[in-house]
Amino acid sequence: QAQQPDSGGWLVQPGASLPLSCEASGRTSRMYTLAWFRQAPGKDREFVAAIRWSGDGTYYADSVRGRFSISKDSAKNTARLQMNSLKPEDTAVYYCARTSRRLITSQVRQIYEYESWDQGTQVTVSS
Repeated sequence: QAQQPDSGGWLVQPGASLPLSCEASGRTSRMYTLAWFRQAPGKDREFVAAIRWSGDGTYYADSVRGRFSISKDSAKNTARLQMNSLKPEDTAVYYCARTSRRLITSQVRQIYEYESWDQGTQVTVSS
């Protein structure tokens, strides 16, 4: 069961699931790419998952592949990161990032390829 403390983040137990959503900013097209990155205390921001709005590509970090799933709802202009089997090492601030460009495979994991970022959501996985 996920709890949302007053700070606005999420507190979940190991093994739990949690969805994050992100609204695509502005006018999206088949060229759009949206991603999630995360940053744990004392660590660099790292790539988590990405999706092309054209529907021809989803990408995952090795650490989350098989547990996390990224999808989009073009009608609602939103994307969803479904996080399952959460582990304490998934604890981090999760950031949604967007670009109006269709990134190629070698680009989707690069922070500097994204122009628009949200403020981040704290996710804490702890018993």
